[in-house]
Amino acid sequence: MVDLSDIVSFCDKRVRKTEIADFPGADNGLQVANNGTITKIGASVDAGLIPFQKAIAAKVDFLIVHHGLFWTSPIPITQINYQKIKTLIEGNLAVYSCHLPLDSHPEIGNNASIAKALNLKQLDWFLPYQGTNIGLITEAPESREALVLKLKTLFPKGFTSIEYGSTTPKKIAICSGSGNSAVGELLKAGVDTLITGELRQNHFNIAQEQRLNLYACGHYATEVFGAQALAEEISKQFNLPYEFIHTHCPL
Repeated sequence: MVDLSDIVSFCDKRVRKTEIADFPGADNGLQVANNGTITKIGASVDAGLIPFQKAIAAKVDFLIVHHGLFWTSPIPITQINYQKIKTLIEGNLAVYSCHLPLDSHPEIGNNASIAKALNLKQLDWFLPYQGTNIGLITEAPESREALVLKLKTLFPKGFTSIEYGSTTPKKIAICSGSGNSAVGELLKAGVDTLITGELRQNHFNIAQEQRLNLYACGHYATEVFGAQALAEEISKQFNLPYEFIHTHCPL
């Protein structure tokens, strides 16, 4: 068993919690405590009732999530919110949330992990948000077709391709989750190719007009990496078992 406070302290330092600004209400860090001791680490993309139930069934008592419980404050603890909190308390499950710090982290973040999985060298960062760049720019494979083959391996459930950019891009931008804010910054960053999670319909027109390659690989699918990487590090640091809690979100 390991003290909850020791693991929280490790997480806070590793993800640079106090250094990285996030969206209002994101509330990174420990969101719900347990009885104070940890025996098994878990990771999941979302803080939802089903992930909580699955984690408890797997005997996880410290769950790292990318999308936390709180996005506006305060929230009424009623109906499904009550059920979530009740489930956590009765199951003795602590929840640690980490949003933008796990997108922008240069080693264990979602974007860095995608680049590593695709065997693409990091070159630079873009997409500033309150002093931190959350999008990553990497080297490119030898061709667009080679990139697509890599994406098919990493995202076997499929992705949406919008290809109006170069067939031999020099650099690739990676922005996990939503690509809404990233698309308009690509050309400024000298990039015409983006790997992201989800796009909007109007991005098809923008891709045609600005000659871009856009690959939407799934919001969930592009954000399974960071929470897993952090959980694996905790597992090794404190010699605790670890399990990823899949919810198989198709979006």
